[in-house]
Amino acid sequence: MTARLGTHGVWLGPQHTPRLTGYVREAEDLGYGTAWIGHGMAALGELEQHEQLLDATRTITVASAIVNMWTNEPEAVARGYHRIADKHGERFLLGVGIGHPEVVTTYQKPLAKVVEYLDRLAEAGVPREGIILAALGPKTLKLAGERTLGAIPYLMPPAHTAYARELVGGAVLAPEQTLVVDTDPARAKATAREFLDLYLGLRNYMGTLVRHGLTEAEVARPGSDRMIDLLVPGGTPEQLAATVSAQVEAGADHVGIQVAVSGTDDPMPGYRALAEVLW
Repeated sequence: MTARLGTHGVWLGPQHTPRLTGYVREAEDLGYGTAWIGHGMAALGELEQHEQLLDATRTITVASAIVNMWTNEPEAVARGYHRIADKHGERFLLGVGIGHPEVVTTYQKPLAKVVEYLDRLAEAGVPREGIILAALGPKTLKLAGERTLGAIPYLMPPAHTAYARELVGGAVLAPEQTLVVDTDPARAKATAREFLDLYLGLRNYMGTLVRHGLTEAEVARPGSDRMIDLLVPGGTPEQLAATVSAQVEAGADHVGIQVAVSGTDDPMPGYRALAEVLW
């Protein structure tokens, strides 16, 4: 099943929407196997955006990263999944998850929500191999291995990937890895801190990081240099390729690479540079 993802993917967020189709087309031409499309809390209807991206490309897998369970009804998502699968087969992968408790006023009993959502997708005929689950903690990682194609941990170091591999078993493990392709150390750290600011203080991320090698002081805003170097390292393409390799050595089947840039700057120069050294 990892053949449908390839070994490396690109991770593109809502800020890239105006140029998203062009970015995904170029990622395909560069040889990336999957385009992970970030959505935040957005209501996604019946996944029309993903269908448009698949219509505009030839071979790359398009994966939602993620469809938020609190803002998207599973029956509507299932209708979109079936429509897209009928047209594009396994080139679409449905990434789902519960997001951040701090930004969802109705967030409660998260594991029960995940189980219910997966149950309703199954009842609507979405196959387990068509779904991948955002997971960080032990219960959701085990659930990902048991009920879906696998897990997509986000913003986690290789130590967490090794831990996740034990829990998902033989299921697909596709962690996200953020990188700053910049040889100026001060500028790279500034870009990394700008990127990380959204996540500092989110307890599901910060608590997991403390359990996997960082201290409370290191994850406190604005984030220690060690935290930056571990989660959002900067450097040459060759140096950053080693970071990606560390995720694979820890147990990843696929690494979704997010090139962090300032604001809405173009991430594609970074992806081009990385493609020259990754394969």
